[in-house]
Amino acid sequence: MHRGRRPEDMRGTPSGGFWRWQWQRWRQGLPREPASGYRFAVAEPDLAFLGANRRWPTVTWIGHSTLLFQLDGLNLLTDPQFSPRASPAPFLGPRRRVPPVPPLQSLPHIDVVLLSHNHYDHLDRASIRSLVQQPGGSPYFFTPHGMGRWFKRQGAGEVVEMDWWSEAPFRDLRLHCVPARHWSARTAFDRNRSLWCGWVVRGSFQILFVGDTGYSEQFREIHRQLGPMDLAAIPIGHYEPRWFMQASHVAPEEAVQIALDLHARRAIGIHWGTFPLTDEPLDEPPRRLRVALETAGLPADIFLVLARGETRRIDTLLSDSPVGSH
Repeated sequence: MHRGRRPEDMRGTPSGGFWRWQWQRWRQGLPREPASGYRFAVAEPDLAFLGANRRWPTVTWIGHSTLLFQLDGLNLLTDPQFSPRASPAPFLGPRRRVPPVPPLQSLPHIDVVLLSHNHYDHLDRASIRSLVQQPGGSPYFFTPHGMGRWFKRQGAGEVVEMDWWSEAPFRDLRLHCVPARHWSARTAFDRNRSLWCGWVVRGSFQILFVGDTGYSEQFREIHRQLGPMDLAAIPIGHYEPRWFMQASHVAPEEAVQIALDLHARRAIGIHWGTFPLTDEPLDEPPRRLRVALETAGLPADIFLVLARGETRRIDTLLSDSPVGSH
């Protein structure tokens, strides 16, 4: 099942230093926020279009790692996180700085949910329970190995657990579970007991949702096994301090390298600007991404940063030049 690398070889957990990091950020007052708060671009979603669309391939960034893909007549949602906090408790943990756009109750009926791993900023119990109870019935949930029982406890009907390099059909799509360099845990007692992954969706276009990852040569292996990506959703945030985060979170420079490794025609930056999880300012990743693209000699529109709630048609987004050819 695990071609190339085994899960234990791709664990992104640092060997130590968590409390050292916490002490440093407390002494330095990190993360720092502007006195007047952050100002992020928010689009007005066309809810009527999204609700009726079964023809055009689209992508909408809702926030953090939550994306709505409309592909081949289906609605796919990644890492649903619509709650005010990324936490097991509603009154503790990192507080959301920007609301999800559109909110969960305004989404069209979701056919498929793709989960990358079980951290609270990616897997939210309230969001999953709302999706299970959506009008028209529960979505199909595709999860990395070890998460099926958790989803069944939330009332999910159809749950498909998958290992790296396994694939499954869903109507006209094929879903591939692919490696990532990360880790999993929801309590102090279940570290790495479930898998973490990315997802390749193969239909009229080939799309990769990276999930959450440190840099690894496995992205070159994904290209070798599955071919170039039309569109790749790649994390660009939550990377400081590098001595601690590098094993599990890419910086923008590494995100650009992932796009090159994949020979992606276009990339979209995700996993930034929503929850204050790490030390960099929430609005820094897009600026650092622009510098990384300039340094690599790539045009800015190769790797896009969308406004929250912004919908782009995938067919018009793509050009003839893959990232990897530059």
